[in-house]
Amino acid sequence: MVSKRKIATVFGGTGFVGRHIVKRLATEGYTVKVATRVPERAYFLKPCGNAGQVVPVVCHYNDPASLREAIEGASIVVNCLGILFERRRSRFRRLHVELPGQIAEASAREGVERFIHISALGADRSRSRYALTKLEGENAVKAACPWATIMRPSVIFGPEDNFFNMFARLAQILPLLPLIGGGKTLFQPVYVGDAAQAIAVAALRPVDGGFDPRGKTYELGGPETVSFRQIYELLAKYTGRRRFMVPLPFCVAKIEAFFLSFLPRPLLTPDQVESLKTDNVVSAGSLTLADLGVASTGMGLILPSYLETYRVGGRFANKKIA
Repeated sequence: MVSKRKIATVFGGTGFVGRHIVKRLATEGYTVKVATRVPERAYFLKPCGNAGQVVPVVCHYNDPASLREAIEGASIVVNCLGILFERRRSRFRRLHVELPGQIAEASAREGVERFIHISALGADRSRSRYALTKLEGENAVKAACPWATIMRPSVIFGPEDNFFNMFARLAQILPLLPLIGGGKTLFQPVYVGDAAQAIAVAALRPVDGGFDPRGKTYELGGPETVSFRQIYELLAKYTGRRRFMVPLPFCVAKIEAFFLSFLPRPLLTPDQVESLKTDNVVSAGSLTLADLGVASTGMGLILPSYLETYRVGGRFANKKIA
């Protein structure tokens, strides 16, 4: 292990990726402090460890003293905070740049040995505001904590994801599915279990002659590269719901996204349309899952386990009773 202090602090631990990280760290015997503004929302994580091992702690993100208190005593800090769209009180710059930088500064002051920051694949290539602030956040973290490990995952999939599940729900109610930009954008989806394992390795594996994740950036992608159109085809395969696919130019998609962005949970925003102009795949020569000793899991092994619930009549609708 990296330290005698077996305490870890996770920011964003209640999220899709964060809850998997909390479970991995608890499995390794760490006391995991889940820093959150509302501790009650993290109570569901307590069964991820033994009694008293997963500890939700109140953290006021605007209070530097509260940040330091949440980190105090930890040898590992993982930052999973992030948003996909903005609201009046949740802005990209605050969540992706300012707060990560402050968490990194507090971690440096508290002598944290491993700092893992979750960014996004394509942050250095896309011109969307989401990506630009993710890249700026990486720089803020590295300025305060040069030994930080940066993780850039592609689209993350798993039973509770907000990607395949969202499109599957849309296919339940819409006769047509839009192919934004012609559906040519490429993705390299990574399984949430693999992403969590990569983060756990970077946080826990001892440094030796051939391994030192500190100060490095890893791009996390799965074994398959698929287009937007192929993602719809996978949905049709596993849900049995075949829909017409209609090409939608980026300029038209942005107009529609403008109106959709006013929904409480937007299906699409103009900034997300902008992000689709850039392929979301691992760049040549980058450090990957393989460099962390993690084997990537194919979509065909995971997607059927939860997308088949969207079939007409449910998962077992086409099964014959013996």
